[in-house]
Amino acid sequence: MEYHLQKNSFMLCRDKIISVFCFLDDLLKAMRHQDHSRSLVSDAEILTTAFLAASNYGGHLNAARLHMLDYGLVPAMISESRFNRRLHRLAPLLEVIFFQVGTQLKAIAGASDYVLDSFPVAACDNIRIARSKLLKGNQWRGKWSAMRRYFYGVKVQVLTLKGIPVEFCITPGSQNDVKALHKLPLSVPPESTIYADTAYTDFQTEDDAFDAEGIHLAVQRSSRVKNRKDTPWAAWLKQQMRKGIETTFSMIKAKMLRTIHAVTQNGFCIKIALFIISYTFENLIS
Repeated sequence: MEYHLQKNSFMLCRDKIISVFCFLDDLLKAMRHQDHSRSLVSDAEILTTAFLAASNYGGHLNAARLHMLDYGLVPAMISESRFNRRLHRLAPLLEVIFFQVGTQLKAIAGASDYVLDSFPVAACDNIRIARSKLLKGNQWRGKWSAMRRYFYGVKVQVLTLKGIPVEFCITPGSQNDVKALHKLPLSVPPESTIYADTAYTDFQTEDDAFDAEGIHLAVQRSSRVKNRKDTPWAAWLKQQMRKGIETTFSMIKAKMLRTIHAVTQNGFCIKIALFIISYTFENLIS
């Protein structure tokens, strides 16, 4: 019975892996991407393995690499060190893939409702900040207002469409959320509405977005704001629209381990990106 359950579990995982690979392979071909002529393992196979690590192994790349090798999904799988080097070289391609997918989703949805928010990812416990080799400097010290606690790491700014991430960027922990309005493309169809909490209050940006693209930035108003106060129904609507993104963040963070193992700052950011993009792919493929 135990073997039967394990076999069924593997078959479900195998079907998902093959679906992700086919999705990536078709997308790369549509982008006219070409692998290196000497590569024994394709870029689509490398990225599929990385997404498996994010979705099933808490970001452990070597565990996913061994999974693909042991089950014959990538018989010519390369060594751990070569795999990590390949993945780092593919980081720019990873961004392009996500941008293409997000652009298509936004185009299909047309004028729609989006939600913008952020969540922190700590690089280490506060007690270990002085010994941290991954990140160094006060710019990484941030405050998570929702939980009334401090952390040492990064903030992930995410724009979602019906609970699916379509844009994101990673900023230092100390940087306030309003600056994300200038770092994210916020490239949504005209007459769309972007809901956000009080941390994104910037009247000038709200006016510029509406005047240039007809985009409504529906930012929740703090009780301290004297101008442009929300009516009761507008405040209720903004609060209701933002509930969904908390669920999305919970599901993304559930895939992460208590700490993300990485040797370099770039590797740390790549793993965070993999968690977000794999969540988007899972929602599209399922």
